[in-house]
Amino acid sequence: MFFDHLELAPADPILGLTDAYKADTNPKKINLGVGVYQNEHGVTPVLKCVKEAEKLLLETETTKSYLPITGHPEYGRLTRELLFGSESPLVSDGRAVTCHCPGGTGALRIAADFLYQQHVASRVWISDPTWGNHFQIIEAAGLKTERYPYYDRANHSLAFDRMLDTLEQAQEGDVVLLHACCHNPTGMDPTPEQWDEIASFLARKKLLPLIDFAYQGFGKGLEEDAYGVRKILERNSEVLIASSFSKNFGMYNERVGALTCVCANKDACVKATSQIKLTVRCAISNPPAHGEKVVINVLSNPDLRSMWEQELKEMRERMHRMRLLLADKLKAVGAGDFDFITTQNGMFSFSGLSKEQVEKLRAEYGIYIVGSGRICVAGINDENVDYLANAIAAVVKE
Repeated sequence: MFFDHLELAPADPILGLTDAYKADTNPKKINLGVGVYQNEHGVTPVLKCVKEAEKLLLETETTKSYLPITGHPEYGRLTRELLFGSESPLVSDGRAVTCHCPGGTGALRIAADFLYQQHVASRVWISDPTWGNHFQIIEAAGLKTERYPYYDRANHSLAFDRMLDTLEQAQEGDVVLLHACCHNPTGMDPTPEQWDEIASFLARKKLLPLIDFAYQGFGKGLEEDAYGVRKILERNSEVLIASSFSKNFGMYNERVGALTCVCANKDACVKATSQIKLTVRCAISNPPAHGEKVVINVLSNPDLRSMWEQELKEMRERMHRMRLLLADKLKAVGAGDFDFITTQNGMFSFSGLSKEQVEKLRAEYGIYIVGSGRICVAGINDENVDYLANAIAAVVKE
């Protein structure tokens, strides 16, 4: 038999956590593991701007024919405007191409396949810690991986000096994978001054930046969150960016992402585009259309664009408020100083809880947190924050 030798694969650590949460009968259970935005009622909502854009699609769409391999050109242009700024020459000067990929994950995989297949690079440096799927995606494409320190657990801060010291070992032509903002899982981002130094460091070492930009707008704002990307582009002529509309549009299941390749000149971009098209053709043939058309409708319509920016602001501010509230509640119940949570950005927080404490929270209180101690702050609300704070206090005092 062909499949008899197969062994059962381990469950995904985050998706498996969600399955365990669903099976838990504790009426006070809380899921802080899954990486999706939830409103104050614990629901992942469909944004109003998305609903309005879908109504327009329903009324005006005339065909379900295939999209171009790289997606609709307008989708690419609008994506580049968000990444680089509407006044940036890179939006339309021919040095950058944007390819619609199935989510940020798909963009990373297409990027990795492109790097490997075209012998652009053979080794990728990835932050420690990072999103759990980064290593699997990069290694599945055939590339080698290395780790660089990123988070100082003792001081709940960015291990910036250790990061650059370790990356000094990188060789010319290596790739460095960076989180543009809202670092997953730590929530700790470089300061503007640190981004300036990173940009110069990459240029000096002649390293290729591969930027994972999954959370634009979830940190400090659409423009503020793009600072690192734009600073790197000031000093590096070649960059790959994997971006996503899953989070900032709430369109998780539509798989709307993009790979943007910035080249040194137009001729190089034409050649890179041709090879990226081959990579996409082998992987998915061409991209899905619905989510892409929604994004185009929202970003190109002034009223819908304004509605989207307001909804995005509300999501961002709610998550920040939950950070502040949790830190205050933890201090009030004597759990200690958790103010570092308030300095982190986006959906995730490194709580500082040990694996043993995380397991105790799950077993005794029905609170589900990733083993590393990463908390999805979007899962916190006014109704569950007191229960959460008291449970954390109980396990940290033991």
